[in-house]
Amino acid sequence: MRIILFTGKGGVGKTTVAAATAVRAARSGLRTIVCSTDPAHSLADAFADAPLGDAPVAVTPGLWAQQLDARARLEDSWGEVRDYLSSVLDWAGADPIEAEELAVVPGLDEVFALADLRTHAASGDYDLIVVDCAPTAETIRLLSLPDVLGWYMDKVFPAHRSMTRAVRPVLSRLTSLPVAGDRVFAALRRFYDRMDGVRDLLTDGDVTSARLVVNPERVVIAEARRTFTYLSLFGYAVDAVIVNRLLPPDVSDPWFASWKEIQQEHVAEIESEFAPLPLLHAALAPHELIGVDRLDAFGAALYAGRRPEARLATSQPLRIGPVASDGSVVLSVHLPFVEREGVELARTNGDLLVTVGPHRRAVALPESLQRRPVTSARMAGDRLEVELAAR
Repeated sequence: MRIILFTGKGGVGKTTVAAATAVRAARSGLRTIVCSTDPAHSLADAFADAPLGDAPVAVTPGLWAQQLDARARLEDSWGEVRDYLSSVLDWAGADPIEAEELAVVPGLDEVFALADLRTHAASGDYDLIVVDCAPTAETIRLLSLPDVLGWYMDKVFPAHRSMTRAVRPVLSRLTSLPVAGDRVFAALRRFYDRMDGVRDLLTDGDVTSARLVVNPERVVIAEARRTFTYLSLFGYAVDAVIVNRLLPPDVSDPWFASWKEIQQEHVAEIESEFAPLPLLHAALAPHELIGVDRLDAFGAALYAGRRPEARLATSQPLRIGPVASDGSVVLSVHLPFVEREGVELARTNGDLLVTVGPHRRAVALPESLQRRPVTSARMAGDRLEVELAAR
């Protein structure tokens, strides 16, 4: 079983690349499904307006496609929580319509797409799951949510539930403020259970890889750097960079000469900065890449003899150890394109908090390391190395 996530800045062609990868894999004999988690779905367009919906639809032998309706899943798992939050906001004087809107955390509906990936992986129906992710900002938010939810359910949920049970009788006599009951907490638990195991699945480098789709443009490359950093921070393995829409060598019109030179400079920059990740090159097509046959031809040229489902590179976003001769242990986090001053560290409840830019990850330390103090931290190349003292 393999899962491949495709992400990139909006408009770089990641839907086309994801669809072509899926078609190529299916025609090599793999049972393949390609899923879109982008709220602005365009996967059906790539398959020549195939009637795609919330359930998998066969588009060619061995290939199914799905445009996930995350909103419907949100209703199933978040309905009771939303109703409770709406009642609190209504009590506080919010307009009923505004209260209903505010009771849904922005982007929460998208996270339910991840639960479907776990379901597909566990079903045994597919050899390969290809995911056409939303543009990079939404993808980072989406992929960080399992980590955030896991921390909340492990650390905050039990204490909050116990406290609510204790104060509910008192509050009911003193105020009309709605207090969360067991049904609300049960709904939260069902919500979390849907996500249970998703993070382990997606951060298992033997199963899941992310691939960055870029165009040879300065703004796109800069965003790809940040994406690579944040994916690594949250433990996702990246195994390739796909440089899309390169001007073909046979384009010789003088009008394109300077543009080709700029592209070549950017490709050299990508090769240098993202090494040792392999770079896959895709030429700008002379026609729209619509339909299974054109996607297959594009995929054949893109992978150039490689198997599309193969792990194109191996990496360890997070590793611990080995134990040094003095008993200390080093925890190492892959953080490409990050300078020392761009990282903040903290400790809380046995976790190591790593903050890079606007994103923070709580790295859950093994029990044997939770009581060890941090003796040093440094950037060694593109890895953050945190030394934990001997017991």
